[in-house]
Amino acid sequence: MLSSFNNFFRKKTVQPLSVQESSPVEPVPADFTLVDASLSGWFKEETGELLEGFPVSADDHVLDVGCGDGTFIGFCAKLGAEVTFADIDSEKIATVSSRLEQFNARGVHGLVSDADPLPLPDAYADKIIAMEVMEHVDSPSSFIHELVRVGKPGALYLLSVPDATSELVQKHLAPPGHFEKPNHINVFSRAEFEQLIVDAGLIIEKHAYYGFYWSIFWAFFWTCDQDLSPPWHPLLESWARTWDMLLKMRDGPRIKKALDEAMPKSQAIIARKPA
Repeated sequence: MLSSFNNFFRKKTVQPLSVQESSPVEPVPADFTLVDASLSGWFKEETGELLEGFPVSADDHVLDVGCGDGTFIGFCAKLGAEVTFADIDSEKIATVSSRLEQFNARGVHGLVSDADPLPLPDAYADKIIAMEVMEHVDSPSSFIHELVRVGKPGALYLLSVPDATSELVQKHLAPPGHFEKPNHINVFSRAEFEQLIVDAGLIIEKHAYYGFYWSIFWAFFWTCDQDLSPPWHPLLESWARTWDMLLKMRDGPRIKKALDEAMPKSQAIIARKPA
């Protein structure tokens, strides 16, 4: 049911529960989450943009801090960029390194690090990615200043955190551990997230809000008594089929955009380091 875009799972620590037996259901299209992501401006292969407004070329050196399963840095590697990716999980780094070696990247550099600090020189990368990381760290300000340090003058940044609207819903539904270490210890309003980036010396170029589908998925997930792997509970399968049906409707993309604005799973900012 879940495509490789589902990087929202990569930082979760959820205790496995027994999966409720489910009756056969109609299969969910394998690519429906990729379609949803594409409608939000992600993975634009025709223009070489990871997210609309964040172009990547073969001349770039891209750094992904908190790379998880490598979905985002993998897109950059396919475009031929030199890529460096860091994560605290050594097994993830090994897996991503092996997969990215198959692509046409100019260079592939895996790094096991908690980013406190990053073992990298100043002015290291042209493009810096940090997706769904700052909600986990003890000092978001120190973290983002470290990202600024390793960016070249004029470097472009793509940064995301969970949106506070969705997080408020999860606080009523998720187990207490979801908002304790090593999970979400920080919740950012849109104004707080923007201020964090401005205070680090970056110039904001664009905001993006996306992932209403995942906000509802997680609201449903906690009552399904299962771990983060298929077979998925019928409720989650039903929600996926409903969303897939909506996206195919005449007004589906317009409805999705409105819902993404109202209750996004994530908020992203594209920002630039002064030259």
